[in-house]
Amino acid sequence: MLHSGFLPKKPNLLSIRTFTRTPGCFAGHNKWSKIKQRKGLEDAKKSKMYGKAAMEIITAAKIGGSMRPEENSMLATAIRRAKEAGVPKENIENAIARAERTKGHGQMLTFEAMMNATTGLIIECRSNNINRTVGKLREILHHHGARPAPVKFLFQQRGYIKVQIGDDMEDLLDRLMTECPVDFAEWCEEAPGQRGVELVCHMVDLSKVTKLIEEYAPSSPLCEILTSEVNWAPLENRDASEEERSLVDSLVEDLQENDDIERVFTTLEPNHFVVEC
Repeated sequence: MLHSGFLPKKPNLLSIRTFTRTPGCFAGHNKWSKIKQRKGLEDAKKSKMYGKAAMEIITAAKIGGSMRPEENSMLATAIRRAKEAGVPKENIENAIARAERTKGHGQMLTFEAMMNATTGLIIECRSNNINRTVGKLREILHHHGARPAPVKFLFQQRGYIKVQIGDDMEDLLDRLMTECPVDFAEWCEEAPGQRGVELVCHMVDLSKVTKLIEEYAPSSPLCEILTSEVNWAPLENRDASEEERSLVDSLVEDLQENDDIERVFTTLEPNHFVVEC
């Protein structure tokens, strides 16, 4: 066997440089993540507020009987409150247009649904194509993990009135309670500096109570009806996690984006009082 006279050269270990990599701390990236997260929360809050203002405008336009604010005091009030809350003009105009597009057209429908086996929903619709409405409703419910189910036993239907008023609140309440059985709770909003009273009554008494307030309003500079309607309220208040509330809010927002759906009520909404039968 032949052997080469040349042996392989050993590497010079001292000449080999090693490189190490230490993860850097990118403060700017971390700061942007926090800003992005905070902006996301603020956007979600605004979206919810805009959606609520839009539904108030739509309800006021339909109940008040006119799409013209100068002829519908409830609509004028809803628009003014939306502007004070910073709702964009385009959103307000879209809400009025939606109310005009759907007012008086089609058949009134009420659907019941359950989400996560814990939260009941009552969904009021107006449709000129029931199959289309039912199909779309089922699609939205399924997408959010909800399903049709009987839940009316979890709610009470009652007359509801929200009134803005000043220091003469007790005088108004005295007048109302001498004429009609009502229950009430005070409310206040710090940002616009408004306060008033929420009233509930039997459905059959709603028009009477509303008329009494309208007759009282000229003698009170701050008295103004913000809402007068028949609605559904949960019979019991219950606790829910932030995650559960967020999931239900997402479902309600998707439902309210559909033109056929007029109002949505859930068992997560607070209820300060129950009308005695």
